Amino acid sequence: MGEEWYPVKKRLKSIPPVRLIVASFLIVILVGAFLLTLPISSRTGSTTAFIDALFTATSATCVTGLVVFDTWTHWNVFGQIVIISLIQIGGLGVITFTTGFSLLLRRKLGLRDIQLATENTGGDTINITRLVKMILLFTAGCETLGALILMLRFVPQFGPKGIWVAFFTAISAYCNAGFDILGFVMKDGNLIPYVSDPLVCLTVGGLIVIGGLGFVVISDVYSSHIKPRIKKQKTKHLNFHSTIVLMMTGILIVAGTILFFICEYNNTLRGMNFGTQLNASVFQSISPRTAGFASVDIAKEYDFTKIITVILMFIGASPAGTGGGIKTTTFLVLAATVFSVMRGNEETTILKRRVDKSTVYRSLSIFFGALFVVLFTTGVILISDPEVTGIDALFEATSAFGTVGLTAGVTQTLSDLSKFIVSLTMFIGRVGPVSLGLALALRKSRHGTVLPEGRVIVG
Repeated sequence: MGEEWYPVKKRLKSIPPVRLIVASFLIVILVGAFLLTLPISSRTGSTTAFIDALFTATSATCVTGLVVFDTWTHWNVFGQIVIISLIQIGGLGVITFTTGFSLLLRRKLGLRDIQLATENTGGDTINITRLVKMILLFTAGCETLGALILMLRFVPQFGPKGIWVAFFTAISAYCNAGFDILGFVMKDGNLIPYVSDPLVCLTVGGLIVIGGLGFVVISDVYSSHIKPRIKKQKTKHLNFHSTIVLMMTGILIVAGTILFFICEYNNTLRGMNFGTQLNASVFQSISPRTAGFASVDIAKEYDFTKIITVILMFIGASPAGTGGGIKTTTFLVLAATVFSVMRGNEETTILKRRVDKSTVYRSLSIFFGALFVVLFTTGVILISDPEVTGIDALFEATSAFGTVGLTAGVTQTLSDLSKFIVSLTMFIGRVGPVSLGLALALRKSRHGTVLPEGRVIVG
């Protein structure tokens, strides 16, 4: 038996890991789409069109949250179980698939973008098995705790059904998916009925932030601050990656809250007391960072507010987390590069640390690749669905690439062509940055070739 499997294992070893990761996501999506087309998945017992099932499966696996149907109204319990399973697999997929293949093939992957090696082990070879166990246990703990807190609100309201609603919401929030099953409260309302409820909004928001920070940061915070305090030892300094991730996360949440409050004070926040306005502003600052939950009607927001949201969606979460976007670290590297050039410096520096030029180049590649995908998708939507405005098309495209799930109310009106392109954009948004990072990290250097210098005048 071992000899029979040897050629297969040898062939697997010859396939670049990035292809295995992308193929795994694709297989999960296709299996999910098939299950969602079946009559046993819909509430009416009828077959769901494949394009709609594919869109939903892609959105769930890529933890986006864009939906062509209200999740509660269209899908029955079986369909909802399929969706939440896809969300769980997709939310953990980037790291568990990567480390799983590494363990299976007994090879090390050069994941420099998420700094899984030196940042966590001080230069030692990383323990793949321990990392996977840590990720799974931490995820299960966060989702269970979140669900228990949400039960305090949902069980008194909905009875035993509230348990399922609480767990579904907690998993969706931690994985930054944005799917909800509250359609029986308000169809397509998401968390709008709970805009004044801090228990629901803060719990969901907290899960979103923790899931979006990344497992590298969570592990570092635990080993540097939490574990030493438990053992009554001296705490350590966070590593550089964790420091800038936490810094950027805090800055974006505070800035987003202030801007949303100012822009929507006399619009979607009108008529609310200050506490509710603040609760909504904080939540709508956190959610665009790839979560997709909404406590106000996005379609009624001012265009300028939508532009701010587009920027937050494009930046996204942090590396090695459950969110999408170009990532907070990519944005910070680019911003620091611009600032350094304006000051006449040739080196990019962040917090008195020099950033390697290869990191700057990868950040530029990710940024322009993401920009191209978003603009292309926006163009397809505008051509295929002429009734959609430019800002709403850009909003939809950015939401898809950033795996956010927020919409200005146009997802359910999209043509089949737009649905397919948006599905493809969600897929690229989920695996694209990882694929690009791996491709650049694993590329072979061209030693021995000296190219002539080309002088170009810019600016």
